[in-house]
Amino acid sequence: MFDSILLGASGSDKVWPIVILVIYVAAMVGIAFYSRRRTKSLDDFVLAGRGMGGWMSAFAYGTTYFSSVIFIGYAGKFGWTIGLSAFMIGVGNAVIGSFLAWKVLARRTRAITHALDARTMPEFFEKRFGDKKLKLFSAIIIFVFLVPYSASVYQGLGYLFEMIFGIDFIWCIFIMAALTALYLVFGGYFATALSDFVQGIIMLIGVVIMVSLVVSNDAVNGIEGFKKLEEVGLGFIPSAEGGWNSPMFNLIILIMLTSFGMWGLPQSVHKFYAIKDNSAIKKAMVISTVFCLIIGFGAYFTGAFGYLFLGGQLPSGGYDAVVPEMLKKALPSAMLGIIMVLVLSASMSTLASLSLSGASSLGVDAYKGFIKPDASEKRVNVLVKILCLMFIALSVVLAVVKVEAIVTLMSLSWGTLAGCFIGPYVLGLYSKKITKAGCYASLISGLVLTFVLVIIFGCISPANGEMTFGNVIKGGIGRSPLIGVIAMAFSPIITYVVSLMTKKPSDEIVDKVFDAVKK
Repeated sequence: MFDSILLGASGSDKVWPIVILVIYVAAMVGIAFYSRRRTKSLDDFVLAGRGMGGWMSAFAYGTTYFSSVIFIGYAGKFGWTIGLSAFMIGVGNAVIGSFLAWKVLARRTRAITHALDARTMPEFFEKRFGDKKLKLFSAIIIFVFLVPYSASVYQGLGYLFEMIFGIDFIWCIFIMAALTALYLVFGGYFATALSDFVQGIIMLIGVVIMVSLVVSNDAVNGIEGFKKLEEVGLGFIPSAEGGWNSPMFNLIILIMLTSFGMWGLPQSVHKFYAIKDNSAIKKAMVISTVFCLIIGFGAYFTGAFGYLFLGGQLPSGGYDAVVPEMLKKALPSAMLGIIMVLVLSASMSTLASLSLSGASSLGVDAYKGFIKPDASEKRVNVLVKILCLMFIALSVVLAVVKVEAIVTLMSLSWGTLAGCFIGPYVLGLYSKKITKAGCYASLISGLVLTFVLVIIFGCISPANGEMTFGNVIKGGIGRSPLIGVIAMAFSPIITYVVSLMTKKPSDEIVDKVFDAVKK
């Protein structure tokens, strides 16, 4: 099997990719066993005892942000369709999705969740708005929509290994799932954060190497490559021709979806719960922003050159194959090993965060919070670990059957979750007027609006031009980035309007929340 992995390379080049991969896997296994001693209670497993420092929190946030979906799906598709201007998505992610998110949300989230003793977003909703059913409803939404998100990450890994190293798609997914399960179940959030720190360093080094080798390759030839992309309309300024199908419109939508979406995703907000103090928040804000700028810029910027490496001919594997095919042509086999670990690192950190968020939503929020409130912490801790394994298994199944393209799976899950949660979460941190009715309105409208818009856009532009039910759904889902942005914009509006017309939470709850912010 190793011969196929190394694509016929000779001499010492055969050894390095294997060595790099073995070292990486050994490090992750080591972290799993080391972290096991640090995770004794449910609070340790879910939040690492709420004692995470600035550096580890920043890397945990950044590595959760970027995964194989970004490097393989997004960079390949949007680098091909909108060119060098795609780098602005990475810049938007750093400024809006990281810096502003930490600036606007982190301090209040930490203070209020500490005061309410809330460990998850559903638990925050329950205690902030005084309604247990909110916890159950939001927990189910999180679990259901994080599974396809996680599956999209596994798909990205599978495509990379299969197309570059010849490893069978299914085997790659199974191996990565097993490794994720090992260090997550053993060490919980502390293991995830520690591995994120290591993986973040790998990602930074890998991106610098990848950008350098791609730009210096003969297919690009430095400044000549930029000129060629400009000539075919894939330069730094996207075209505005074509209305809502124009590169400019798509670029704006993608910046909004991938940047503001982080404000309402439970796996990203979770990092604010666990950080230890305001000093660590300030440090994490800066570190995370720099990290996101380097990784986001590097991924999208590099993806644009796929057009040159492939001679303008989209590969048979579609947009998901653009970056793997480019890297095969751009990098020697030894460097491919480093880039392989780069994408692995980006993906494993995201998978762990998704699995932990999905499992804790059912274990902590649905089971202990609603089904069996008197369950012991030890029992819930075991249940959350079991649910982590179930979450990983469901994600693997969805990835193996290849339900949809990478970008579509992520966009739909990302947009729906953010469209449900961003309004009640953000406004709930800042306004005393927000009510449980406003929260319910956002959760329900986020789901309904997503479904209705899929049908509407599918009828406007059905797949293959045929008005069958399957083609309508497929065509509508193809507009998932736009649908997600609409749902996200609607969430704070419906939350606030409904809250103005309904009874606010008790003064006891409101005072507890906003007194915590003043401290």
